[in-house]
Amino acid sequence: MRTVVVGIDGSEGGSLALSRAAEEADLRGDELVIVNAWHIPVDTYGFAGVADARYGDIFAGESDKMLGEARDEVRAAHPDLAVRTISAGGPPGSTLTHLALDADVLVVGSRGRGGLGAALLGSVSTYCVHHAHCPVLVVSDRRPSGRRGASHAPVQSAGDGGRP
Repeated sequence: MRTVVVGIDGSEGGSLALSRAAEEADLRGDELVIVNAWHIPVDTYGFAGVADARYGDIFAGESDKMLGEARDEVRAAHPDLAVRTISAGGPPGSTLTHLALDADVLVVGSRGRGGLGAALLGSVSTYCVHHAHCPVLVVSDRRPSGRRGASHAPVQSAGDGGRP
């Protein structure tokens, strides 16, 4: 089955990307694959190599909860849409591009929880635009005037991801 893959992270940008991806999958007749890629930033804790399975279990549990809520939201708006969720441990950019290798399109928000607030694109969306092997839709969480919370989010499209 053909797919639209969307990355979510619990941010407003991720929520807007989810809505846009669901619309796109519904229009195309594709399956929607909702992905939450998480990783344990070991260096943040100051004890590299000591993070144990408990942290992975916590991250995975939160990811599963987020994905369940996202799936329910999509099914409420698009009851006939085929929806699958994937919780994946790993760096978000490379995880998303890997899971979207055979996708019709990969949809991501323009910025999520990253720390560089002034950037137009976040690190994950930038990585996806440059490394995905399918078209990438980057959904912005800014209105044209620059204010957050757009009800109809502008979309930026990144070519064909290197497909011939």
